[in-house]
Amino acid sequence: MARDTGPQCKLCRREGQKLFLKGERCLTDKCAIERRNYPPGDHGRGRSRHSEYRLQLREKQKARRYYGVLEKQFRNYYAKASRQPGVTGENLLRLLESRFDSVLVRLGFAASRRQARQLIRHGHWQINGRRVDIPSYQLRPEDVISIKADTAAADTVRQATELVSTVPAWLQADHDALTAKILRYPERSEISAPVQEQLIVELYSK
Repeated sequence: MARDTGPQCKLCRREGQKLFLKGERCLTDKCAIERRNYPPGDHGRGRSRHSEYRLQLREKQKARRYYGVLEKQFRNYYAKASRQPGVTGENLLRLLESRFDSVLVRLGFAASRRQARQLIRHGHWQINGRRVDIPSYQLRPEDVISIKADTAAADTVRQATELVSTVPAWLQADHDALTAKILRYPERSEISAPVQEQLIVELYSK
């Protein structure tokens, strides 16, 4: 399975804002954005030209890094979104939000997407009573998520739930039983990703 194993904090610094890639650390003074609010590298503090293409590319990279997908995966998501009826940008975000790892983060069952992927790959979660170990698995309305019985990861998941105050309206979570249900697909107003999807559509439309 291909994945990005590089420093997570550098990605936030590159985009100039918190992408919440390291869970609880992002909420403390140790966050890289709080300590060094400029891009990484020798030329991080230099001036850069803000061309139209650069803005579109940066927005695409931000979305890709926020959801933890690689370039080819992201392009496939865009191709699928463009074939669906409706607004392409909103379809794209809806597909990304419906990923198994993203849903676990929204539910508060994982502190970060990297932790969510690890819990999924190690087989700690079930969907509709069957074990699913694919982080990119697309969840659908009425799907029921539950933690595997007698799993050693229960304490880790309970600690993660303490970091989340609210759960989106399109999801239903029971933090005591560690179960959840997908009520429906999210509306654009319910997606809190710091992404301007129209810039991504303009980039791929060239």
